[in-house]
Formats: sequence, structure tokens, C-alpha cells
Amino acid sequence: MTNDIEIFNNIVRNRKSTNPSLYNGKVIDKGVVEEILINANTAPTHKLTQPWRFTVYTGKGLQALGQQQADLYKSETPKEHFLESKYEKLLSNPLKCSHIIVIGMKTSESGIPEIEEIEAVACAVQNMYLSCSAYGISCLWSSGGITYMEAAKPLFGLEKEDKLLGFFYMGYTDKESISPKKKDVVNFTSWVE
Repeated sequence: MTNDIEIFNNIVRNRKSTNPSLYNGKVIDKGVVEEILINANTAPTHKLTQPWRFTVYTGKGLQALGQQQADLYKSETPKEHFLESKYEKLLSNPLKCSHIIVIGMKTSESGIPEIEEIEAVACAVQNMYLSCSAYGISCLWSSGGITYMEAAKPLFGLEKEDKLLGFFYMGYTDKESISPKKKDVVNFTSWVE
């Protein structure tokens, strides 16, 4: 195994989220998506519970996902809060992607605090982000749409006690995406020496 810290630092420091509206329709090779999921699976997890659950949509599955989301939004949203534009976005956004990975969290009976399981899933998703960056794939973890609707869980094989944590959009883009400038780490760090 070789360690090239400059390559690693470059991947980490240039990771970005790219909105699916910028994707160009090019399809990611299935083997690459499988490698990304293998990398996600290496995330740290207390007592090896591996609480992440991934459902991968591609091809015609993207249309099915879009329809499921839109229909659920329509049936679960009170008439006075329903937005036709949001409904249309839920239908169309998946079609712009090569793949969408639904991110779920299975609750274990190991006595581990729920927050630690959520943190483990977040680490798995960060591994996916970094892997996408290394492969030159654009991606976005979104927790909008139907993510926090209880009725959405069964669509992805999740039980009542489980969590739906969002959707990981993946594709390629021809447009240069610029990472927003972040504040320097010194603003968030205290040293005790």
C-alpha cells in the first residue's frame, strides 16, 4: 500500500456537493458504484453494528423512485402546504442522475446510543463523498423531500424504529463546480497544551 498524502489531502480538501441539475446524463459504471459502496462499508462503527442500509436506484429505477417520492409527498402533505413545483422536482430530479443511493439506518438492539449509529452512517456517507471525488463523480447528500416522512420508511425496507437519512445523488457534470470558501480551521479549534 502506498501513501501519497498530497493526493489524499487534495481529494479531501476539494470535495464538494453538486446539485443534480448540473449533471450531464452520463452513466457511472456499476463496478465503480460497487467500489464506492465497499468504501462506505469500511466506516467506523461501534460494536461493528454497521447500521447503514443502502438502496441503489439506476436506469428505470430512477423513474420509479421519482414517482414514489412525488406520490408520497402529494398524499402526505396537507393541501394548503402542497407545492406543485416541489412535486415536479421530486419527479424530475432523479432522472438527471446516474444513480441515487437511499441512505437508511437500521436500529440495532445492541444498546448503542442512537446518535452513535447516526454518526456511523454519516462516516459511511463521507467515505462515499471522498470516493466520488477520487473517481471524478459529482454527488450530493440531500435530506429534503420525503426524507423525514414516516410513511417513506417502508418504501426502502426500513422499520418504524429505523431512520431514513436522505438520498445520495450521483452523476457527472461538464460544469466546473466551485467549493465555497470555508472559514479557517483556527476558528473552530482550541488547543490545550
